Amino acid sequence: MLNLAFGWVWITMGFLSGALLGMGFHRESFMGGYGSWPRRLARLGHIAFFGTGFLNVLLGLSVLALQIEPGSGVWSLAQWSLVVGSIAMPICCYIAACNKKTKPIFVVPVVGLTLAGVLIGFELVRAYLSTTGGAS
Repeated sequence: MLNLAFGWVWITMGFLSGALLGMGFHRESFMGGYGSWPRRLARLGHIAFFGTGFLNVLLGLSVLALQIEPGSGVWSLAQWSLVVGSIAMPICCYIAACNKKTKPIFVVPVVGLTLAGVLIGFELVRAYLSTTGGAS
């Protein structure tokens, strides 16, 4: 339920951040113009809310469908890694929009999201192999 609830909150944040950006998009020079670094990163932060929100909803639904025990070992680490990466990504985008020199902070969301993906993939393959006896 953690990822399901968090995902919907994050999708709502995508709506709100889009509304804020939308207040100025009609001005050609808004945030330095359409192709400027600040505007591109702000748009990326806005989309990151949706993308990572959808991933969290998908993981939450997967945990429910597979009847995985909440807080169980590797799944718990994967769920929290996805949440941490999801929180960090838009924050890093907005920070980097203000200061290009902060690009290295993207290591935080990338590590969190990548770790979640690897752990989820590993656990799903392991679960599949255990139900099929290793045969395809």
